[in-house]
Amino acid sequence: MTVLVFGQSGQVGSELARLAPDARVLSRAEADLADAQACAETIRRLRPRAVINAAAYTAVDRAETETALARVINGEAPGAMACAAREIGAVFVHISTDYVFDGSGDRPWRPEDTPTPVNAYGRTKLAGEDAVRAAGGVHAILRTSWVFSAFGQNFVKTMLRLGKSRPALSVVGDQIGGPTPAASIAGACLTIAGRLGDQPDLSGTYHYAGAPDVSWHGFASAIFAMTGQVPQVTAIPSSGYPTPAARPMNSRLDCSATEAAFGIPRPDWQVGLREVLRELGHRA
Repeated sequence: MTVLVFGQSGQVGSELARLAPDARVLSRAEADLADAQACAETIRRLRPRAVINAAAYTAVDRAETETALARVINGEAPGAMACAAREIGAVFVHISTDYVFDGSGDRPWRPEDTPTPVNAYGRTKLAGEDAVRAAGGVHAILRTSWVFSAFGQNFVKTMLRLGKSRPALSVVGDQIGGPTPAASIAGACLTIAGRLGDQPDLSGTYHYAGAPDVSWHGFASAIFAMTGQVPQVTAIPSSGYPTPAARPMNSRLDCSATEAAFGIPRPDWQVGLREVLRELGHRA
């Protein structure tokens, strides 16, 4: 199966390039999602059997002021790409986010729950989901959360950097979710793309997040425990760390439908964290 990947420099795109060396992984210079139609034309020209969109505008706070750009990259481009994939008979796998939900309650969000995003980033990602569904092709929308890897910028690398220079850190303790290794997401995308090629009726929206659910404070504590760093980590409420964009308090995702349809269980983020720390040169 020939696979075309958008998002070479992102965390999941980097892992896809490593996991599927035969895939064509496009850089921003080759396919800029700010030009939705150019991305669609690239799909029509290369005619892959599967397309994985691992690219996105992910600057959550900046999206509050750069909403128009975020809407093109997260909303319009996935729709144009999904239409092009349908035209050539290709499977389309699109990565989305827990931020399409408002974070209320404490029950894990199911794929069929009504999205009500609380920030511009979430609204633009929801627009992308709607556009992919409207395209009408064989597709999977895979919502995930709290992505981390040895690539790019993420919470793990931020904690490692701060832990070296600060004896004490305050980390939000009332936002709960599932940290997810980018490598696991990459593997899930490839599995889903392959299965959809044989079973197009499995098209739909799915969730995939690491287990067990934990707070940002709990995640940070695990990072330092594995590396031997010893900053004092204090849990604070979200109100103690204000940000331009509101964050969902409850990012738990019900991933049971993904396991039932594709045989993919939730990844153990602690195992993934050890692997990432080893790759970054830290004891784990």
